Amino acid sequence: MNRLTSERVASDNCITKVDYGSTKIGLTDCEDFVQYFFFRDVDGGVGVLAWSDPGSKNSLKTYPTEAASSNSNEPQMSSAADSHDSNFSMEPSPERGEKGELFRTYQWRVLLATMFCYLFFYTGRQTFGFAIPGIEEELGISKETLGWASAALLWAYAVGQFINGALGDRFGGRRMMSLGAMLSCGLNWIVSFGTNATELIVPWAANGYAQSMGWAPGSRVLSNWWGHAERGKAYGAYVFAAGMSSVLAFGTSMLILECNLNWRWIFRLPVLLLLLGGVSYYLLVRDKPEEVGLESESEEDAPGDSDATSHEGSGFRSLIRRYLNVFACVPFLFAAVAIGFQSMARYGLLIWVPVHFLGEDWKNSDTKWISIALPIGMALGAMASGWISDVWMKGNRSRVIFLFMSAASVCAAAMFLLPKSHPLGIPILFLTGFFAYGPQSAFWALCPDLLGRKNAGTGTGVLNSFAYAFAGFGEPIIGRLIDGSGNTSIVFAVVATVCIAGAILSLGIRK
Repeated sequence: MNRLTSERVASDNCITKVDYGSTKIGLTDCEDFVQYFFFRDVDGGVGVLAWSDPGSKNSLKTYPTEAASSNSNEPQMSSAADSHDSNFSMEPSPERGEKGELFRTYQWRVLLATMFCYLFFYTGRQTFGFAIPGIEEELGISKETLGWASAALLWAYAVGQFINGALGDRFGGRRMMSLGAMLSCGLNWIVSFGTNATELIVPWAANGYAQSMGWAPGSRVLSNWWGHAERGKAYGAYVFAAGMSSVLAFGTSMLILECNLNWRWIFRLPVLLLLLGGVSYYLLVRDKPEEVGLESESEEDAPGDSDATSHEGSGFRSLIRRYLNVFACVPFLFAAVAIGFQSMARYGLLIWVPVHFLGEDWKNSDTKWISIALPIGMALGAMASGWISDVWMKGNRSRVIFLFMSAASVCAAAMFLLPKSHPLGIPILFLTGFFAYGPQSAFWALCPDLLGRKNAGTGTGVLNSFAYAFAGFGEPIIGRLIDGSGNTSIVFAVVATVCIAGAILSLGIRK
């Protein structure tokens, strides 16, 4: 009896290639787990019986074999009852069904554990804006200098992403993400004891590198477990967790200020949650299905996958090959510059919106809680854009990026024109966050789409390097503009400008 093999080759159109010996059969299959069984029917054709559930039999297609009539070119429909051959089983394989259910369980376990860990990551780096007024008052450091401190973290993060994406591909994302969480917690505590600009900037920059050990390695783990057909939704959920991490960072920082604790505790208390997330991730996650005796979902090779496979075990040459594959992809380079402008907008908002709403009397501010609308909008925007790119846009990530960034520019311009306490400030700030951060899930899903799974971690690292390099340039510029004008709303004018630039560049992203 010939062996049945199946391979998902074009998930967008739900087409599965099925090989039976030398006979190649194309089936329409939109189910995640469908079991195929071959048997010979009474006319000498080869039949395929598909189950999406062991108790439910779908209609059967038969295809002529070489022994059958050469005039039979079209598949015929028959019923399972008309087929007889003791050499072919018509019952679903219990082992295959159990493995399918186990794979799905592990898929969700890995996704949820990755989301749980990253939910706490931003408590280690996005609390800085809430500490700025206290640092400025106690240590006498200007906003421009504090902008350079923020830039130091972002640039260290960019360098780390460039390195750690490839290390995650090579050594596994589980170890990298867990280690990064624990290091970041310790470095935040060191920052909390700083007494001058140097003692703040040096450990804060080191914290940027530690933080870079999270996103790209975690993305590689997800790409190992989630195929192209559902990857946009998986990355959307991952970015949603990142967005909610911003909510948590903002919320815990404001609670510390509400409790009349000084700025130092902003670097001490929230990161204890990050430590919990890192330990949990190490215990719950495995890097790929093969580590638990399962098989990865097959999918069509993307450019660079075959090269990555052939050089996988060659050490430094393998590392160089991965980067060459990434930089040879022109659409990916457009995406890299576009996400740079998007991240400049994102971090301009995350660092300086708290400063804007805290105001001069930051200890007794009545408007500081308005800023929470920003990360809530960001979290929901990320989730929505992942779903939109998969379901409405059929995997067209660039269109989602263009639409969201164009809308973010309009909303940011509106925020610039509104007074700080205007009642429309909350919904428009929410929409600014929704559209400014929403494209992130589409950007990350582009990495395996354009580069293939085997280069996904390297591509994610390079993409994040561009993102944070650009974001770092924006921080001291915004700080200097605020120092010079005394107007904190200038941040929204900068965001509106860079969002338009990112939208235009996204038009060059094509697979």
